[in-house]
Amino acid sequence: MEIQIIRATPEQMKPKPQDDSQLGFGKIFTDHMFTVNFKEGTGWHDARISPYRKLELDPTAMCLHYGQEIFEGLKAYRGQDGKIFLFRPIENIRRMNASAERLCMAQIDEALFLDALKKLVALEKDWIPKTKGASLYIRPTMIATEPALGVHPANEYLFFIIAGPVGAYYASGFSPTKIYVSEEYVRAAPGGTGAIKAAGNYAASLYASRIATQMGYTQVLWLDAQEKKYIEEVGTSNIFFFIGDELITPPLRGTILPGVMRRSILQLAAYLGIKVVERPLPIEEVISSIKSGQLKEAFASGTAAVVSPVGQIYYRKKEYVINGGKTGPLAEMLFNEILQLQYGFREDPFNWRVEVDA
Repeated sequence: MEIQIIRATPEQMKPKPQDDSQLGFGKIFTDHMFTVNFKEGTGWHDARISPYRKLELDPTAMCLHYGQEIFEGLKAYRGQDGKIFLFRPIENIRRMNASAERLCMAQIDEALFLDALKKLVALEKDWIPKTKGASLYIRPTMIATEPALGVHPANEYLFFIIAGPVGAYYASGFSPTKIYVSEEYVRAAPGGTGAIKAAGNYAASLYASRIATQMGYTQVLWLDAQEKKYIEEVGTSNIFFFIGDELITPPLRGTILPGVMRRSILQLAAYLGIKVVERPLPIEEVISSIKSGQLKEAFASGTAAVVSPVGQIYYRKKEYVINGGKTGPLAEMLFNEILQLQYGFREDPFNWRVEVDA
């Protein structure tokens, strides 16, 4: 499908940030967006990149009533010699289609999706920060737009992609976070939607996250819904524990989001000779390994932070310190290795980088 490009006029264009250190996350958006519409019987149509604008929805648009809304998150990076890269975009594309299938939504052709990403990033290349660690965050989203009440899969959808410059996640230093173990609330249950990026999953996590924040913790460490025993994931990230000589992460069993960065960490660590293990991990084992000194490091992984070291865990009214509350060498090494790959500063043996012709 051909993508029509309608450029913003000078009057529609926004002033670009002059200081990358002040960017933050999710506050500034570029001049253009990609949209394509779907209608049952017609299929996807009217693919275009046009000036960034507000959406107009009927009050009965089904996304507002029945939760058919999914999204993804990835980034574009300005590397050496001004080259622009995407990091494993096909993984995000395929995960979004898996989300669409689970919520009975229309799936996007992979080639069209990738073409839209590349063309939008190329058009907005001047928005990509030059500071190492900063990047252009990209948010593909799909919503049900059919104007109707009554629970059923919608027959009309809007798929759009927006983007915005974001600052370095660790602008003030690679500092460990503090996480709160929730036993009262759960993120996902077997048979549910925990393995997809559905908007409702994030809404359901907000209450426990607010409790954690009020207690001085950065994220919630979620346990399984059935036994409240096994670790699942943390906040909006997957979680890793370096116990003995093994890097351990919970397995994908339908309740954990299959993170692109999670998979990258597992592949990279194995490539570097680190023993990686995917297995059920009881919270009590983590606590006992902290007490015995077997737990050397813990860290989360995700698109925004890449690697986020964990320095403290709060569990059953007690706080447990990991690695003296400091960032461990494994987390720091993996973080730096991934950044080198993303920005094109080292050879890419995995073919994860996708260059954008700009």
